[in-house]
Amino acid sequence: MDKLKNKVAVITGGNSGIGFGIAEAFKNEGAVGAIIGRNQNTIKSAVSQLGDDFIGINADVTNLDDLDRIFKETSGKFGKVDIIVANAGGGSTGTVADFSEADYDKLMDLNLKSIYFTVQKALPYMNDGGSIVLIGSNAAHRAHASFTLYGASKAAVIYLAKGFSSDLLNRKIRANVITPGTTDTPAFDKFVPADQIEAVKQHFASVMPIGRIGQPSDIGNAAVFLASDDSAFMLGAELLVDGGMTYLAK
Repeated sequence: MDKLKNKVAVITGGNSGIGFGIAEAFKNEGAVGAIIGRNQNTIKSAVSQLGDDFIGINADVTNLDDLDRIFKETSGKFGKVDIIVANAGGGSTGTVADFSEADYDKLMDLNLKSIYFTVQKALPYMNDGGSIVLIGSNAAHRAHASFTLYGASKAAVIYLAKGFSSDLLNRKIRANVITPGTTDTPAFDKFVPADQIEAVKQHFASVMPIGRIGQPSDIGNAAVFLASDDSAFMLGAELLVDGGMTYLAK
């Protein structure tokens, strides 16, 4: 279990959900580094589970000064960075008829602008030959009511993996993207009443070809692959980790 032994990783949104699943998988493969979040309580809990080889940094990825601080603190603690996981994202839902300009700016700042500048701010601190892992969504491939802008932002993230790889060829830094489907994370708590969460999860499981919703560990295992030398021949690629939803669902 040492595919990432002594590698230094920065995982945005690493304090819960998919990000924490990735952090756990990285830790199990020998990585050290930093998890980034905005909720100090979940950061503290996550770090206590990950152990002494990970630090937690309270920061807002939509704030460029915070991004500078993230990489200064991480490099100061561990040295140069080998792996960036740009996972932080989210946003509200709404149709083109009712999504306001303020809603648009907030979602795009979080889901697209932050990804671009997370990578840009990381580059001075990254080792050549490093790996960038972006997190997309199968909403980029399947139209869902009220997810128009969210899906568009994630489609742009999928393209960024190609663009970053092209821009960074001279440094042998690879960028690839994981596209999850419905995954069992605290996001359900934000959009579904507590007494309906289990029923909603069961519904999603029933329509997914694999017969269940994803777990953060499913995404974590894929992220280990993209962060490690096992994927050394992959640049600008997209891994669909969505239980077959994009290509097989009816």
